[in-house]
Order: sequence, then structure tokens, then C-alpha cells
Amino acid sequence: MSESFALQALVVTQKHWVARDIMSFELQHPEGQDLPSFCAGAHTPVQVPGGSMRAYSLCGNPKDLSRYQIAVKREANGRGGSKRLVDEVQVGQQLNVGLPQNMFELSPKASQFLFIAGGIGITPIRSMMTELLLEGLRKFKLIYLTRDAESTAFLNEFQAPQYQGKVQIHHDQGEATRSMDLWPVFEKFTGAHMYCCGPQPLMDAVRDMSGHWPASAVHFESFGADRRPKADDRAFQVVLHRSGKTLEVPADQSILETLRRHHISISSSCESGTCGSCKVGLLEGVADHRDMVLRDDEKSDHLMVCVSRAQSDVLVLDC
Repeated sequence: MSESFALQALVVTQKHWVARDIMSFELQHPEGQDLPSFCAGAHTPVQVPGGSMRAYSLCGNPKDLSRYQIAVKREANGRGGSKRLVDEVQVGQQLNVGLPQNMFELSPKASQFLFIAGGIGITPIRSMMTELLLEGLRKFKLIYLTRDAESTAFLNEFQAPQYQGKVQIHHDQGEATRSMDLWPVFEKFTGAHMYCCGPQPLMDAVRDMSGHWPASAVHFESFGADRRPKADDRAFQVVLHRSGKTLEVPADQSILETLRRHHISISSSCESGTCGSCKVGLLEGVADHRDMVLRDDEKSDHLMVCVSRAQSDVLVLDC
């Protein structure tokens, strides 16, 4: 772990379901101290059982620093981080949590906001709406797309009087059997700043429909690179220049995970391609860059081992 990446042990003080397969966790300092401040839209790295780091949006009140709140979707077919967090971590246990980071912050210049959330993508937007309600100055509207009522996180909360006229929830199954047509929302630019978080197909569709909006008014949650396996992912080899070791990286495993499996220590923190802690030198080979950190002039001789893969059969790394 990079020395510059500070982790603090926080106690799980509450744990409860907020929707089918979505668990809410409240985390507090073991001695009751205030936690580091954050702005609405922020995420924080959390060390899940097994040692891996995962980034989760802070979905609570940014003004309440006595606790952090995250909501985690249990992905039965995922890489195991969310499943183990939901299944194994109990109230009273401690989790190592990093400092909040924010690349999805509310624009101070915007006078009104349009939020588009899909599924678990509601988490950063819930914090944003809380901040705007407390501020009481700027207007907002949420369009929240979910499969059904049971999979809608914080459903009862969004039906409360303070959200009347501000929240529109659409279910793709049940009484409404079709996906919502969002084009009328984007056909004309109204001056609102749009924030979208949710499954990649939703964000891709919203990106297409908002293409004629000013770029400065369109925001997508980007706290992590898309780490979902791709159809053409394949195994490849990495050669560690300093030790001469050659390791096989499976198609369903990252370089970082492979290094750990062979007890090779590499600095890391976010494991989502955003912090830069796991940058290593690339001496030979062609990388498939999937991070959100490297500049174009760095991509020929560096890569992030937490998310990036290989286009060539072999990568020679300076480690």
C-alpha cells in the first residue's frame, strides 16, 4: 500500500437492506471523532474482505461528518468484493477506508440540476439531492430508472413530501413494461446541469442524447474505470524486468491481482484506475489502457496494473 494513501479503520455501526440486493452500511470513527470532510458526489476506497480495494460512493449527508454511508449492490456474479462485503461484514467489525475523492462534484455555477440514475447509480446522487435540499436555493429533478419497486434503493425516502415534484421513478418491469423514453428530456437544452450515474448502457444512451448540450453542463460518474470483463479479454504474460520472473495473467484477473497471487508487492489504493498509485514502467509490449489517469504522453511507457491489460502477448514491466 502506498504510504501516501491513508487508510483509517472505521466501525460498521449499521447495516441494513435498502432494496433487493442493495445493502447500506454506516461507518463511524471508533472513538466517535468526526471523519474527513467530503462534498456531495464523492466516493471513498474501502478494503473489502480478502484485501482488495473497491470504490463506493458516499450517499449520506455531506454535512454530517459523524458517519459515512455507502450502499453496496451484492453482485452474485461479480469478482467477489461486493458479495463478501455484504455477506461477511457485520455490525461492530472494522473496515479500512481511504480518504474521500470527488470527480462528480456539483457545479457551483449551475442554478438547476437534472439527475439521471439507474439502479445502484443513485448513491452519489442521493448525497447531491440532500445537499441541495439543505441549501434550499437551487432546483433539481431526479429521473430514477430501476427494474421494479423492490430493486429501488431508498424508495420510501424519495416518496417523502420534501421530494414531491422533484423525483420521477420509472420501473422497466411490472406495470410499466417498457424502458422510459428520455429523448424529450434532452431534446432542448434548458440550462440545467445534467448528472448521470448507472449501468454503462444507460450512460452511453444519455451521452448520445445529450450530445448537443454544452459539454460543461454534462457530467457522468467516473470514479472508476469500467472493469467489467470484455468479450475479447484473453490471457497474456508479464515479465518482471528486475526479477526476471514471467507470470501468466488470466483473462478474468488483473495484473495487480496476479502479482498479489504470487506474493509480489505493488503500491495500490483505489483499484479503479483513478488514483495513480499502481503506475509502473512499461519497457516492452503494447498495453490496453483502461485507466483514467495517464496522460497520452505517458501511455507508451507506463500503465496502471489495477485495470489495464495487454494488446500484445507479452508486457515487460519495470518492477
